[in-house]
Amino acid sequence: MANPEATKSAAGKQPAAPDMDILTSTVTIHPPLVPEQPVAPSAGLDTLPTAQSTSLEFRDAPFEFLREISRHYSGSGWRAYDNPIGQPVFYPGFTENMKNRVLNSELLKQRILDLATKRVEVELKEGLLSGGIEKIKGEEAQAKEIANRKKRRLRELIVSLNEVAARDVDGMICKFESKRFIRAAYYIAMQILARTYHQGVHVSTEEVLRLRRIAQIAAEKKQSLIFLPCHRSHIDYVSLQLICYQLGIVLPTVVAGDNLNFPVVGQFLQHAGAFYIRRSFSRDSLYGSVVQAYIDALLSEGFNFECFIEGGRSRTGKLLPPKFGILNFILDSLLSERVSDSYIIPVSTQYDKVIETEAYVNELLGIPKRKENLIDFISSSKVLSLKMGRVDVRFGRPWSLREFINTQIAKEPNADMAEGGAGRLRLLRTLGYKVLADINAVSVVMPTSLIGTILLTLRGRGVGKRELVRRIEWLSERIRAKGGRVADFGGIGTETVVERGLEVLGELVGRVEGLAEETFYAVDRFQLSFYRNMVIHLFISEAIVAAAMYTRIKQGGAPPNQVIRYAALLDQVVFLSSLFRGEFVFPPEGVRANLHRTISGLEADGVITVEREGDQVLSVELSKQERDQGRENYDFYCFLIWPFIEGSWLAGVAIIGLTPPAAKEGEGGGEAGREWNPWVPVKAAQEMAQLLGKTLYHQGDLSYFEAVNKQTMANSFLRFEEEGIILVRKPIPAPTAPVCRLAPEWVPKRDQKTGKLIPEGRLWDFVEKIAKSRREGKNRRDGATVSRRVLVLVGELGEELFRMHAGEGGMVRGGDERVSGEGVGEGGAEKGKGKGRRGLARL
Repeated sequence: MANPEATKSAAGKQPAAPDMDILTSTVTIHPPLVPEQPVAPSAGLDTLPTAQSTSLEFRDAPFEFLREISRHYSGSGWRAYDNPIGQPVFYPGFTENMKNRVLNSELLKQRILDLATKRVEVELKEGLLSGGIEKIKGEEAQAKEIANRKKRRLRELIVSLNEVAARDVDGMICKFESKRFIRAAYYIAMQILARTYHQGVHVSTEEVLRLRRIAQIAAEKKQSLIFLPCHRSHIDYVSLQLICYQLGIVLPTVVAGDNLNFPVVGQFLQHAGAFYIRRSFSRDSLYGSVVQAYIDALLSEGFNFECFIEGGRSRTGKLLPPKFGILNFILDSLLSERVSDSYIIPVSTQYDKVIETEAYVNELLGIPKRKENLIDFISSSKVLSLKMGRVDVRFGRPWSLREFINTQIAKEPNADMAEGGAGRLRLLRTLGYKVLADINAVSVVMPTSLIGTILLTLRGRGVGKRELVRRIEWLSERIRAKGGRVADFGGIGTETVVERGLEVLGELVGRVEGLAEETFYAVDRFQLSFYRNMVIHLFISEAIVAAAMYTRIKQGGAPPNQVIRYAALLDQVVFLSSLFRGEFVFPPEGVRANLHRTISGLEADGVITVEREGDQVLSVELSKQERDQGRENYDFYCFLIWPFIEGSWLAGVAIIGLTPPAAKEGEGGGEAGREWNPWVPVKAAQEMAQLLGKTLYHQGDLSYFEAVNKQTMANSFLRFEEEGIILVRKPIPAPTAPVCRLAPEWVPKRDQKTGKLIPEGRLWDFVEKIAKSRREGKNRRDGATVSRRVLVLVGELGEELFRMHAGEGGMVRGGDERVSGEGVGEGGAEKGKGKGRRGLARL
């Protein structure tokens, strides 16, 4: 007999809105990737643009292929892209009109005047404007001559700065000049993407119809759509541009790093919407004002805009903390009332497989990234023959940025909203993390992420197919229970979905045949970690609690010996949460509230047993049910977080190597034996940490090779700086690399006779607290390895570091030991509006 509740639930559930593949020329409808998404009115589907099939191979039909490009170029039939929703673009003179808007901006004019005036005052003080003034008789005549020279010099500087600004604008702004160009570019991009992602670029019809409606509303009000996507691949902005083109929405101007502005390709992208910006311009206030004036011009005129909330591409697969530079420019436009309103569109782009993962691994291992060039771009065409599955693009619900600002200000009516003010910084952070939350809310976990996650969270060498399918079904249920979304593929069986996912992952996963059961194993764990990290944000709270419990569980023995008291659990959870606050986005309720909710969830899932006295938690332990199942669910959470714990531990051990050797005669400006603490380049210290990690991995003292990655080292060093464990200074001149050293109170002691490091002190205790949650392995019990062999190794590497680099800090600013970089951290907002201008305006 059917379950009445289940029948009732099924009957009350709305049918899901279908998906659409935008890489097919016709509107191809597919079963919904996310079944729980509500259906959209079907009448809206006929408003979507349609086309005839144009999937051609040059080798198979070269003349028809070229003829099709010609049709796109000329705008024949549906290819015309006429009257898209939004403000007019793609007409001769567009670039010149935009350039004039920017250069005539009152904000930019005032900045140029201020810079020129300050420079005149500097030159006057330095005597550069008073040469030969003594030859003029009379103080009044001399003063008049000085005033005339100041005016002439001011005019010269204004002209020069305007020329510099004009060059900046020309190299920066997108150039929507030719509709014929964008038609041909669209066709080429479609062909490339269709051959790389053979299963298409899929969107939800419900979401794109909503997007078209809000685009029409914004166009009527002359307001912009601000697309804020996550960023994992260069394909991100290609796919979004194609979607807007196919939907008949004006293409957004896309913020892009100027590293992409290389010959031929750079110009192509600029005419397709790229807005080039330098990665760093904190000492160039004129450039910052040009950027602000351009953003003002775009948003005030209602042109669509796109920037990646994370800044650069995520090399690790997980969602990165927001970067606040461009967001701060946007916020300034609205707070200053230069722009009335804009609509925020959070965007999630997920892939079955990301093209760049192999390159990401090389970068994370410290292999220098090659500068983009045309030869590399052409040689990368080998990816065009790959079958990399599908791309899934999801759009969050649009919302008014003006309404968001007004709501936040109403909560703090007296907050300081001036540039750099505390209220402004809180508003900026709230905005950034709200967008991240919206992206997470609509993100879909793809089959390759499920497979990669399971393969990397099992204890054995491999897994049989039945077990792999079972664990993927379990993981899918857990993701949905956490509020996440899992790809469904229209009710196709899990086994079929797994087969397709394995086909896409290709050589990253090995397959052993000829056994009693087909068995799979991870071949390239580093690359697979990219796909696992797409899931970790959903389980970070459980993973932290599991790692904290591991401090007792790793001790082994009978179950009573593995019980952890609540106070000890809370202490380690607080410690780990603080350690990883730059790595992950945690729930906003606070550590204690989040811990209690997580404990309750794990208890309900049968993973743990909780001893309580009233509402007070006294202790926690693994449940009998979990032990009987071989700890598979508990281990899953541990395996998610262990690589990050390993990376932080490695960084902590490495900075023990920054303990300076005892000064010899004449070193450090003092006598032999006198304590000294020289500066070393931060980059060199991080490279030393990576070398140490690679050595420990191959010697069996590090479980995860991915722990060696450059991003984890950089995040850990930043966290140690925030804790005051290391001090960081930015030397003068500014282009010189930052230098660091251990804070005096954190410097470990050395044996006075042997000079060897002594395993004690604040830094040692800090590293040991991280080690308590490390995965147990051979030769790693009770810290003996660290206190002997590893400590000796890091000491030797540290001494070599000092021999090679000590004193490279050069002339260092005095005062505050910590110097903030670009972006907004805990301390402030960076808009690229610091002092300085290439020689002329550097004051």
